[in-house]
Amino acid sequence: MAKIKKDTKRKVAGYSSASMSDIVFMLLFFFMVTTSMRQHEVMVTVRLPEASEATKLERKDLTSYIYIGTPVRAQQAQYGTDARIQLNDSYKTVDDIRDFIASQREQMNEYDRQFMTVSLKIDSDVRMGIVTDVKQELRRTSALKIMYSARKLDKSGGM
Repeated sequence: MAKIKKDTKRKVAGYSSASMSDIVFMLLFFFMVTTSMRQHEVMVTVRLPEASEATKLERKDLTSYIYIGTPVRAQQAQYGTDARIQLNDSYKTVDDIRDFIASQREQMNEYDRQFMTVSLKIDSDVRMGIVTDVKQELRRTSALKIMYSARKLDKSGGM
C-alpha cells in the first residue's frame, strides 16, 4: 500500500492588528466617561464610628458634605491638632456654615432644594461640643435633613 505524504507544512495566518487601536481607544473613552472623580480633597483625618444599622444614600448629587476631624499630618504644623471643620476644600468656622449651605442650595434647581441632605463625616474621637455647634448652625439655616456617616459593623462584631 502506498502512503500519501504531504510535503507542505501548514502555516497559521497572522492576525490583523488594524482594529486594536480602535478597541483600545474605545475602552479608554468608556473608562473616562464612567469614572467619577473625587469632588473635594479631604484635609482632615476622619475615622468613622461604627453603626449596626446603616443605609446608603439614594441621591448623592443632593448631598453636601461637612468633615470634622483633626488636620492631616502634613497640615498639623500650620493648623494644629485640634478638631477642624472642612467645607469644600478649606478649613472654616461654624459661622461660615450659613454661607456654605446657601451656596450649595443656589447650585441646585428649585425642586431639588427640599431634598438637600447634609452629610456629617465626623471622626469618632472628636468632642461633641463642635458637633453640637455645627448642628445648631444647620438648624438656624433650615438645613434640617442631616445624615451621619458611619461604617457598618461586620457580622463578627469587629471592623
